[in-house]
Amino acid sequence: MKIRSRAATAITTAVLTAVLAACSSHTGTSSDPASGEGSGDLAVSHVHGLGIDPADGRLYVATHEGVIAVSDDGTAQRVGDRADYMGFTVIGPKTFLGSGHPAEGSGGHGNRGLIQSTDSGRTWRTLSLGGTADFHSLEYAHDSVYGYDSTRGLLRVSADRTSWDDRAEIAALDIAVSPEDRGVVLATTEDGVATSTDGGRKFRAGAGQVLAFLSWPAADALYGVDLAGGLHRSTDGGTTWRKTGTVPGGQPQALTAVDAKHVLVAAQDGVYESRDGGGTFRQRLPVSSAEGH
Repeated sequence: MKIRSRAATAITTAVLTAVLAACSSHTGTSSDPASGEGSGDLAVSHVHGLGIDPADGRLYVATHEGVIAVSDDGTAQRVGDRADYMGFTVIGPKTFLGSGHPAEGSGGHGNRGLIQSTDSGRTWRTLSLGGTADFHSLEYAHDSVYGYDSTRGLLRVSADRTSWDDRAEIAALDIAVSPEDRGVVLATTEDGVATSTDGGRKFRAGAGQVLAFLSWPAADALYGVDLAGGLHRSTDGGTTWRKTGTVPGGQPQALTAVDAKHVLVAAQDGVYESRDGGGTFRQRLPVSSAEGH
């Protein structure tokens, strides 16, 4: 069964509209992007991705106003320009993948396709699909990139980050790939989590728990966050779910589970971290109101 994109869905009205609108305006400050602003000078209005760089252990936050590095002591610094980074994922030491849109006045394609940084987000280059694709979700698994291209409502997969195999069209907000089976791909839809067992070529209709974002770091640790900030865990690949906690801060914006216990979630008022699978959270980075975005 192929699930085709529709103009409006429950997820679109609740979450996706806010995510897309965040790309249409810019409210960052105007100082030099290479100046190394302290946390008191950073203006973060919307978060699109989260990850831990194994090279330095710092939290990296991909936002509407650039990539922010957050240290354990709470200090935060913008590491590069003020572009809008989406589909952000850390795939190795100092190596990030992303997508999104250029900073205002910088020129270049409005949709940056697949981009890569090998210096922890300081500089980026387009690898493929520049000008045509806007990946709102990227997953790196089994030496391949799985991306949800919002411009076409399409799952795309690449083994070399240059050539792409177009797979199912689906109205989704986020995707996750099984760490054990390259064929098992999940997508969040208005009807629940949709499942593919053939690498995303076809999806069964969404069912069960309705979730906004997913992250799958281990076979028995699939995490999802619902529209109200409830964090859920599945140990059976999404067949059943158990709520493990509630993320503070309102509507979720991004989710990354680093491992079976270490979970990062961005919400309306901040980026939160849990080291116990969602039992408790601490704020790592404040986020200003997303109103108007």
